Amino acid sequence: MAPVVIAIDQGTTSSRAIVFAQDLSVRAVAQQEFTQHYPASGWVEHDADEIWSSVVETTRAAMAKAGITAADVAGIGITNQRETTVIWDRATGEPIHRAIVWQDRRTAAECSRLKAEGHEPLVAARSGLLIDPYFSGTKIAWILDHVEGARARAERGELAFGTVDSFLLWRLTGGKVHATDATNACRSMLFDIHRGEWNPDLLHLFRVPRALLPDVRDSAADFGLTDPSLFGGPIAIGGIAGDQQAATVGQACFSPGMMKSTYGTGCFALLNTGAEAVVSRSKLLTTIAYQLDGKPTYALEGSIFVAGAAVQWLRDGLGIIKSAAETGALAEAADPMQDVVLVPAFVGLGAPYWDAECRGAIFGLTRGTGPREMARAALESVCFQTADLLQAMRADWPGAGSTDTVLRVDGGMVASDWTMQRLADLLDAPVDRPRVLETTALGAAYLAGLARSVYPAPADFARSWQLERRFRPDMDDRLRGAKLIRWRDAVGRTLTERPS
Repeated sequence: MAPVVIAIDQGTTSSRAIVFAQDLSVRAVAQQEFTQHYPASGWVEHDADEIWSSVVETTRAAMAKAGITAADVAGIGITNQRETTVIWDRATGEPIHRAIVWQDRRTAAECSRLKAEGHEPLVAARSGLLIDPYFSGTKIAWILDHVEGARARAERGELAFGTVDSFLLWRLTGGKVHATDATNACRSMLFDIHRGEWNPDLLHLFRVPRALLPDVRDSAADFGLTDPSLFGGPIAIGGIAGDQQAATVGQACFSPGMMKSTYGTGCFALLNTGAEAVVSRSKLLTTIAYQLDGKPTYALEGSIFVAGAAVQWLRDGLGIIKSAAETGALAEAADPMQDVVLVPAFVGLGAPYWDAECRGAIFGLTRGTGPREMARAALESVCFQTADLLQAMRADWPGAGSTDTVLRVDGGMVASDWTMQRLADLLDAPVDRPRVLETTALGAAYLAGLARSVYPAPADFARSWQLERRFRPDMDDRLRGAKLIRWRDAVGRTLTERPS
């Protein structure tokens, strides 16, 4: 049997294991949801032990479905929910507190204090990030300050910090490897993305002991062997990448100027900027897209809080659709004379606005407005927000071009032909939908297979990427311009601070 690779895709609401064959086709999939904990308003936690159990069980289930043993597996790749923070006891491997999830806002006041004191320029210069509770740094400090004795134990080297990938790696290797990759390290507000190391100034600012932190390796590297008792024999772990970076790899966005956008509950867009860590003037994040052979490839990243969640709102909040699949046909049948605009700021707006206090609004309602117009407005809101990100990226980096940028898309919303066509129209750029939509898991599997010499070099892998359909812009320039002006006026009316 030709060797296979297993991708462990550890997400925010579920864990999945996917077995990929040598030709990168999917052999088997297993998935398991786990509990979401909300101990207070704005707080989100996970039980790291429950995550661990779900990963082991889904991996075993996927192997059983594929009819393989550990001897058949060339390597394991891990991709994970980013920024979620775990601290555990090095002696026992037991977490000292529930994992604090990336969505958690408990450190908002601390972040506001740090910004008010003028520390954000330092953080941005070193880490490429804005000061925000989203990232790991203030989460680590919160746990150390709120678990009795934790800070002293951390300073003595008795505790370990990791994002979920690092915690899983520790458990998978029986406590032998405490490491992460550059794409996860760079989401902590503690990592210098230019020097490729934990930064002492940031560690001091966020009060994080150096002894807590994992080694940082390439995204495709030797991460050790699994404990033989887990899967019937040792398996090499060869790849790690945060979920959005793994999707960038899975979409083969290896050349500067290539861009991917993942449409799930929210949307995350990454633009490859190559060897240049572009400093954003438009409130985008500068991040590491992947790191191979010791060389980081950088990206600009924009985050949209509400994408598929707008469609869920139509279904669950308004009750005007029964399933997301209905929205494309409704939007196509909408009255073209009505110009309804939805600003889906249900939890504020992300990049490039970063206004957590503004709330959603609908403009242009008439007596004739119905489900069709509301469906179109919801789908267009996702396209408009992506256009805002691309405009910001073009302003930050001339390499983003104008009409030569191709956006590769994945996630649940991309199944809608209408939405993808409207996206291409409003971006005035082509939108490519791949044949393989499991891009996040594929990226993790590819990195592991690359490290284990199962899969080819990036250039050859890129040639194997297959297009299912390209959507080309087909909207009159005047109409596009008018729509974007209408959208930006609507956003301006919802922001807590009106743009000048």
